[in-house]
Amino acid sequence: MTEEYLMIQPKRILLCLFFAAAVSLILTQCVSATTMNLTVHAGEEEIRAVDLVEEDRVMIKFTVVGQTESVLDFYVTGPDGNTLASYGNVGVVSYPFVCQKAGEYRLHFSNLGHSEDKLVTLDYEIQHSIFGMPQMLFWTMVIVIVCVAAVAVFILMGKPR
Repeated sequence: MTEEYLMIQPKRILLCLFFAAAVSLILTQCVSATTMNLTVHAGEEEIRAVDLVEEDRVMIKFTVVGQTESVLDFYVTGPDGNTLASYGNVGVVSYPFVCQKAGEYRLHFSNLGHSEDKLVTLDYEIQHSIFGMPQMLFWTMVIVIVCVAAVAVFILMGKPR
């Protein structure tokens, strides 16, 4: 092995490690998922706020558990206070939507008409978008383009002159 080859090898390894770390960091930021349990006391309402940006894709899922009755009222309000969705006396809901306006969205769990506490298992997932496409797809395309360009440069540099 030549001395020149031995000098290039550590630089390539370091560059590959940096690239792998950058890809991992980007891909872990693409989706935000949250799972929580909350108790909605009898005659009360629980509100959970979620900050969204325009074109975020949101999937809300929850299940209600009560001692005798496993239902409550649920509705979502946007940043302007308008109701986006409303469900009455539900026990299981799966509600997807695309955010049209940036701001704070509120998830309302209303137990006003009931006499027992309810346990709610809430799951929601937020997928961010870039230029109207899911962030994961956008970054995958960027990574593919960069990899193809890197391979092309590697091939062109390896050709004898």
